[in-house]
Amino acid sequence: MTEDSTVPMDKSATRFELDDRQRAMLAEMGVRVWMPQTASVLPEPLSGATQTAAPPAAHLVAMSTSVAPAASGAPQMLSVPIVDISQLPAGIASMDWAQLQPAVATCTGCGLSQSRQQAILGDGLVSADWMIVGDAPGEEEDKEARSFAGPAGQLLDNMLKALSLTRDQVYLTHALKCRTPSGRNASQVEVSHCATYLARQVALVQPKVILAMGRTAALALLQSAEPLGKLRSQVQSFQGVPVVVTYPPAYLLRNQADKAKAWADLCWAASLVRPSSV
Repeated sequence: MTEDSTVPMDKSATRFELDDRQRAMLAEMGVRVWMPQTASVLPEPLSGATQTAAPPAAHLVAMSTSVAPAASGAPQMLSVPIVDISQLPAGIASMDWAQLQPAVATCTGCGLSQSRQQAILGDGLVSADWMIVGDAPGEEEDKEARSFAGPAGQLLDNMLKALSLTRDQVYLTHALKCRTPSGRNASQVEVSHCATYLARQVALVQPKVILAMGRTAALALLQSAEPLGKLRSQVQSFQGVPVVVTYPPAYLLRNQADKAKAWADLCWAASLVRPSSV
């Protein structure tokens, strides 16, 4: 994967402190402790227009919606494909958790339902500040019926521990609810089918930040055609919630050098959840 230039880091930033145990854990992962300089990616103030007062965090988010981007550097948006939703359950947008779980478990909206062992909605705290979205369940997830299982899940657990978090304190899910056949990526139509469920999950959790771990996760949330490396360079938005894009744990297991970049992304997301009091 080709990687664009990384976001400048501010080594003096102190948005939150790490104890010796967390630093040792990061050292074992081969990750240097650094913090992103969030201010370097803030959008420029509007020129020639009167600006109204807004909450302090409002200007941190570079909006990525279905409207045409105003700036040339904004993410390139994909056209939403025409999707046959006749096989999807009715009323997903108003479902609660008790209704959403069986709806996903019995979904036959696309061909992926034919090869899965089970559909996986997600797990964790359903009112969490953090919502972590992966690409699609893998073989381990399909067997264990939980999000982020196996070695990739263990790496994510370690990354969360370095932020004093556990998987019980975040909400974990995937852009796709079914495993894709080995060796191929999900189609945009498949992503669009599951995006209906994902949108409802975001509305129910109401997180303070969404961590999109992977290209499919970013596609489902942002409908952006930009490469993952470029999407990492700015905060996006979904349903008004800040979205930070980073690499999936399975990729990091194969590409150790990018763990430091992923750690920087997590620190950036943490700064949105726990903003500086200064």
